[in-house]
Amino acid sequence: MTPEHHTPSHAVCLDLRSSARPPDGNPPLERAVADALDEPQQGDERRFLVIDDACDLIAHQLLYEQLYSYGPAQVICLALGAGDDRTLRRPLTLRPPAAGVLWLLDVSGGAGTPGGGPRPGTPAADEALRPLVELLVMPGVFDAVVSALGDVVHGVAVPAVRILEHDLTDDARTRSWWQALESLVGQEGPAPALGDALPAELALLLGDFVPRNLENRAWLLPGGPAEARHRKCGAALRDTVDGYEQVRGWAGLFTMKAGEADLPGRLERLSFALAGYQETIAGALSDGGGVRLTSEQRSRLVERGIDLPEIPEVSRSSVGPGLRGFTESLIARRLPLRSVAARLAALSDRSAPAGSTARLARLDEICDRTYLAHLTSPVPFTAGGSRRIAAVVAFVLALAAGLWPGLGWALGPATGLAGAALAVLMLRRRPNRSPDGRLDGGGSTGAAPRLFGGLAGGLAGALTGQLLALPAWAGALALVISLVLLVLLAVRHWTAAVDSWWRGTDAEFAARMVGEVDQLLIETAVHDWLFADARYHCSDGARAVSLLLRGLADTAEQHTPGVSPQPVAAREEERGREPSTGADPRSAPWSWDSWGDSAAEDGWLDATATAGPAGGPQPAGFPEDADPFEPARTQDAFREPDGQDQAPADPWNAEPVADPAWLERERGDGGPALVDTLVSDLMDGVALIVKPCWGAVERDPSNAGRMPLERPMGELLDEVHTRLQRDGAASPPPYASHPERRPGAPQLLGVSAERVAWLLGSGGVAEQAVPLCGAEHRRMLSKDPVAVRQVRFVPEAMRRGAEQDETQDSWRGAAEDVVWTATGRHAGVLRLVPLRAETVRTVRGEEGGAP
Repeated sequence: MTPEHHTPSHAVCLDLRSSARPPDGNPPLERAVADALDEPQQGDERRFLVIDDACDLIAHQLLYEQLYSYGPAQVICLALGAGDDRTLRRPLTLRPPAAGVLWLLDVSGGAGTPGGGPRPGTPAADEALRPLVELLVMPGVFDAVVSALGDVVHGVAVPAVRILEHDLTDDARTRSWWQALESLVGQEGPAPALGDALPAELALLLGDFVPRNLENRAWLLPGGPAEARHRKCGAALRDTVDGYEQVRGWAGLFTMKAGEADLPGRLERLSFALAGYQETIAGALSDGGGVRLTSEQRSRLVERGIDLPEIPEVSRSSVGPGLRGFTESLIARRLPLRSVAARLAALSDRSAPAGSTARLARLDEICDRTYLAHLTSPVPFTAGGSRRIAAVVAFVLALAAGLWPGLGWALGPATGLAGAALAVLMLRRRPNRSPDGRLDGGGSTGAAPRLFGGLAGGLAGALTGQLLALPAWAGALALVISLVLLVLLAVRHWTAAVDSWWRGTDAEFAARMVGEVDQLLIETAVHDWLFADARYHCSDGARAVSLLLRGLADTAEQHTPGVSPQPVAAREEERGREPSTGADPRSAPWSWDSWGDSAAEDGWLDATATAGPAGGPQPAGFPEDADPFEPARTQDAFREPDGQDQAPADPWNAEPVADPAWLERERGDGGPALVDTLVSDLMDGVALIVKPCWGAVERDPSNAGRMPLERPMGELLDEVHTRLQRDGAASPPPYASHPERRPGAPQLLGVSAERVAWLLGSGGVAEQAVPLCGAEHRRMLSKDPVAVRQVRFVPEAMRRGAEQDETQDSWRGAAEDVVWTATGRHAGVLRLVPLRAETVRTVRGEEGGAP
């Protein structure tokens, strides 16, 4: 079987000091131990960091024993203050390898102030202790320290510390937080285009797109009313076209086919057929109206001759995954919540079917009543073209026929009369007149101009032939040519006039009308009837998720973390003070070379150390319900994941406390990736919040949009804000989608990784660790440098920053033994200096006192 992997838990911090508890209303120490045991820890790894007064270790022996009551555990005890007679009496339960003691004789390392550091148990001492506690509760550092204490005599050591704290300025933290919230929420605006990110399952429901498997399907039942009227429309159109083909040409002019064709009647029957098919489809659209198609409505549609198949691939079961994928893709693109909500609202509007009844207006547009009336009102028939030109043509033809000398006086006028007779014939055979005369669109063929022009031309031709005395064969030839041209021109004028009249009827538009009605029926059947349930489900679901996201945006917009009473400028001014250069020997760095046998001979006591800048985080104790590894809140009070408000640390009105000598602060103004990283964390959290809602959206989308998400959204905002407060968002949350892509601390905080390289380099900089003891305690320490154990630690975010900086190649190899912490803002060195053998006394159970 594959072993189970899990992230180690932070150590549980337990404060047993009497100074950390108010005298009234305080639960007994046994209750504090029981609460610590009840803290959840992953797997079998149980870690406890106990803060206790050095003089009370024996008195609390039974309390330490209780820490092992739930099974194997590891314990690190921070013993504060000097012991009796310069010795440390510790219980048997605090021995290696499962436990060890760090004796902190002077927490601040002198802090550059005359007379030593703050008294143990005071807020100043607690604030100086906080960075060390933040480090020791981290599982990697905790395990490394426990292992190192196992190699130290008695498992007791005095730590020498050098810590570099990377953090943001208060202004940068506040500015980046509000910028992240603005990017998260976004602005109200018009609904943007859905774009190409819409999944195929949802794109199928929009518009009038018809699946390929339904494009060529026969929707009309054979023999049904709708199919019969559809077939009647086709037959009427074909019959009308056949009549038109009969009428055009010489046969339509010189035979009886024009009268028998009865084109006006055929056009009328076509109009009636189209109107009947429109009526059938309109009835179907009315019968299928409503929210969703019922079984009764299906029956009525079948009675009208419309068949609706079942489409299993398009159902509400496929809508949920598509809607979820679309929403998560928009969130993954880091679009603002209001923009995502607007897109979902647009999807809801477009996917909601209006019902088949709403398509009646479109049907009326397709089957225009004006056009149907136009088919029953014959178009006027006009032949022969321009009347002036017709008279000229008749004159010329009659002139040619009258050139025969003698006979021309009869043949010329007769040809003119023949031309007029053909014009009269075209008028009588006109296609826009029914045989019974019931339908007649009227017409004009220019018979009168042809008659006058022909008579004039015939007389003029006869006179010309008489004067020229043309031979008979010439007159005969001219007569033949004139008669042939007369007939050909008459047929040509007739065909052109019939074609022009046919185009005027626009009868062939009926085929396109029927096709559009068929397409409208298909679109209605697919989107308003077959897809109705899926479209309504998509519309309701998209609307519900849109409302949820708008609610989350409103919660984020109203989220205002509490601001500490002390102005930001005042705190920055305090933190910006020049570092103290006091010559207190207790603030000097560690140096084995200057070690002597007495306080007067110890050169390292005379060394001048540079204290950290004054005005660090405001002092804070370790109340019972506080998170021991959470840094002091210097600006915002934020809500913990359980939704309970945490007040800023007290006392706010205390005098500014100097940083301990071993703590160096470096504050950045925010890197280029800080805001984007915060937005990514918030968006990943939003996806996590919405994730449990998809089941409700599937089951009941109408109520899912009213799900209360204010509390989880507030918890998310507090959690991300806590990470911003704690380490500048350098550590990824557990729900981060791509933690491996997280920027390093330089890109997040705006600080350089060079200081960490200097602090952890191989050039002896680590020797700058400051011992947490006073000069008067020096005789209690071992003089063997080989016995010292060392733990170096760096946040993982600083390594990411160093890997992106080519100048850091020099220290990567030297930092192989470094503990890379997953979270936190501190990097540095922790040296464990052993004590002399006679300094530590192990007291067995029978020697211990009552707790």
